Amino acid sequence: MKASTLRSSLLLIAISSSAFPALTEAATATSNMSVSATVSNNCTISAGALSFGSYGLANANGTNLDATATITLQCTSGASATITLGQGLHADTGSTDAAPLRRLQAGSDYLSYALDQISDHSVAWGNTGGTGVGVTGTGASDTVTVYGRVAGSQNVPAGSYSDTVVATITF
Repeated sequence: MKASTLRSSLLLIAISSSAFPALTEAATATSNMSVSATVSNNCTISAGALSFGSYGLANANGTNLDATATITLQCTSGASATITLGQGLHADTGSTDAAPLRRLQAGSDYLSYALDQISDHSVAWGNTGGTGVGVTGTGASDTVTVYGRVAGSQNVPAGSYSDTVVATITF
């Protein structure tokens, strides 16, 4: 009986092999896929208000009135940029982008003021690449301080004086 069992088993294997061909490993091919991205320099800017407060008798008698404002910026990491400040809406005669002569206005009256890059007010902040403030982007939000000064000894009538200065970031 052993021989017939062996024959039956071989026959079953032969039938199975022809009915279900053996699974063979599939052939493969490969190719490299190129992946890329472009990161462009980009910046945003937001200028905070600068309020000098009250210009009183002490100021009219020679004491300067100082105040600061903050410019908030965000630039692509490593991006070189320059922040410039325009001359304002009421610039005085002879004002230029490189040497702005800014004025606050109330009606037909003016109160002169300066915007500077450093706290000792020795470097004016202008509207050219050479008179702007250079920054390098970090990818995070950064701030830069604007130092404002209304010079003392200006004899002006009472009023609410104002101006608008455009802050620009060039990158």
